[in-house]
Amino acid sequence: MAQNSSSCQHNPADTQKIDAPHIFGKNLSLVFESKQDVIAVNSVNFSIQKGKITAIIGESGSGKSTLLKLIYGLLEPSAGEVRYQGWRVPTRKDKLIPGHEAMKLVSQGFDDLNLYAKVWDNVASQLPNTNIARKESKTIEILQKLKIAHLAQQRVADLSGGEKQRVAIARALINEPETLLMDEPFNQVDAAFRDALQQDIKQIVQETGLTILLVSHDPTEVLAMSDELIVMKNAKIIEQGNPEKLYYKPNNSYTAQLLAKSNILSSSQASLLGIRSVQHIGIHQEDISFTLSQTGDFLITDIRFRGFYKEIVLSKPQLTLHTLLYPVTNVHIGQRATVHIIRHVNFQDS
Repeated sequence: MAQNSSSCQHNPADTQKIDAPHIFGKNLSLVFESKQDVIAVNSVNFSIQKGKITAIIGESGSGKSTLLKLIYGLLEPSAGEVRYQGWRVPTRKDKLIPGHEAMKLVSQGFDDLNLYAKVWDNVASQLPNTNIARKESKTIEILQKLKIAHLAQQRVADLSGGEKQRVAIARALINEPETLLMDEPFNQVDAAFRDALQQDIKQIVQETGLTILLVSHDPTEVLAMSDELIVMKNAKIIEQGNPEKLYYKPNNSYTAQLLAKSNILSSSQASLLGIRSVQHIGIHQEDISFTLSQTGDFLITDIRFRGFYKEIVLSKPQLTLHTLLYPVTNVHIGQRATVHIIRHVNFQDS
């Protein structure tokens, strides 16, 4: 699946190409005036690296799906711009069929799929009939790459959610786009099959140099497969960077809570643990250990079975902490414990 830079044709409305990252946004905003001036994206700046997987993560309503549509050109920004390889991305006002020619978008609801056609026809229909032999070989190649060749003669309507997602991705990739955008791509994929699909996507990126930008609300997905994270909250980008760095050293308490379910403590609560801070701190659940002790100042108030580990809720006046118990041992609600803090995070926000 060789990348074809000639597919990236700039819009006639552009007057100047600039040196820039593969994709970037500058002072980008979108206000939905028909919805009582709802600010969906609020003056954001970002950059997307070529040949990498970048994930936009945030809670529902944070603006992440809207940002994806702005990048693709489906929506017209109220202010600012998106540029692809230095050229401004055309929108609906610039061209009849929205979307950048070098990008493909896979939506949440499989809107582009013909549910009552066969898998083969859904994918092959994206290629012209000018070279039938090539059309057949390319279709076989992409179906094999997405591991759905055995489903070629089945109707899409008869497939599982995960299989439909693979068909949608195959359909998007068969014309060898430079960039693939995916909106909540694993929402309808059974948990047992998500990891396999994620690894297949990573393999395609490694083999082809494809750039992927995906939207998700699930930290386990984005931490496992992305090279870069963009964290959104209330229509703004609050952090962007390497997933591991954002997990262990987030600047923002929202990022820590979103990615690590971190315990967020005020300065007064931190002082109860002997930690001095003028701002909020975060303590990841795995950075808290405890020992059972009749003289301990914490009480086990809840035990939540999570499979191979348990989530333990420890409480004392004015302070509640969540920690992980692994390997699983027998503890009981009502037992007293002494808490040990391994590491904590200082935030730049208050």
